[in-house]
Amino acid sequence: MLAGRTAAEHIQRNGLRPADIGCVPAAAGGPKGLALIPLDRRLFGVCGWLREVPLDLVGASIGAWRMFCAAQVDADAALARLSDGYVAQRYGRKPTPQEVSNECRQLARAVLGAAGWPALRDGASVLVLTTRARGVLQGPASRGAWATAALANALSRRRLAAHMERVVFVHGAPRVFDALRSPFDPFGLRVVPLTRANAEDALLASGSIPLVCDPVRNPAGAPRGDYWDGGLIDYHLLLPYHAPRHEAAPAGHKLVLYPHFVPHVTPGWFDKFLPWRRQARAHPWLSNMLLVAPSPALLARLPNGKLPDRQDFYRYGLDHAGRERDWRRAIGECERFADEVMQWLERPDPTALQPL
Repeated sequence: MLAGRTAAEHIQRNGLRPADIGCVPAAAGGPKGLALIPLDRRLFGVCGWLREVPLDLVGASIGAWRMFCAAQVDADAALARLSDGYVAQRYGRKPTPQEVSNECRQLARAVLGAAGWPALRDGASVLVLTTRARGVLQGPASRGAWATAALANALSRRRLAAHMERVVFVHGAPRVFDALRSPFDPFGLRVVPLTRANAEDALLASGSIPLVCDPVRNPAGAPRGDYWDGGLIDYHLLLPYHAPRHEAAPAGHKLVLYPHFVPHVTPGWFDKFLPWRRQARAHPWLSNMLLVAPSPALLARLPNGKLPDRQDFYRYGLDHAGRERDWRRAIGECERFADEVMQWLERPDPTALQPL
């Protein structure tokens, strides 16, 4: 358990109850997100710890898919569809970007359910983060164009913003995640209503990896252009989690509960390759955050000693049954992680907290 300063002080003084939580973020990370679905079910399912709490659910890539499932009236069924569909993806030896996009579109449809727009529970606001191309990435972006963007990011995040714009598709009325009023960094901010007409494209765009997938072009109601993975800008969702006054928290803020697959927050996807930018330490935006992540001991019990990841598609190749078997085993092992987190949430021990 890791906590920002405000979150740690609140838990030490007041303990923790579901009503203290106002926002749940969900990171990009591809198959790694499968490890968190057992915990999602305990938080958002029919008897979930956060089931009756008004929440802002914000995500990028698989995180956006998880949070859209979490917002549904039947969250258990939606999360099962996501987990089963994600594990069941199958590709040939060298799939084209179009083939990968077609498979991912079917997965987005599974998240949305048979009706194309599921019943969403009262009090749940959903924020789907995407990246709109600009600069050298507009149009058919080549490997050279993406290399140019990566070099710009190595120089500074601000320079990367010349090639990318943040577009957030929103359903509901966010309460705690209050950064939608105006841009808060160089990537700008476009807010688009998330509707039946654009939900499939928004979810697909949020998980469309450059050079692996095709971009999503011109989602309904959004600025025209090519849309890519939201994790390019907001990989681990280092965002300004501002909050209104709240009587239960001494610092006046609702808390942010962040189920994560690593114990740190990396700003953008390109930053994971830059050791000096991989971890944001003691960042003021994380002050009211409680972050939970699997321990090294749990990871050691998983197949290959790690969480499922995108490289497994190459590692297992055409051994689809072997990959699916090991991914399902990893998800099953993460039931232990989910149980341990819930035990702590229901009876929080402040001495177990480490600084975030």
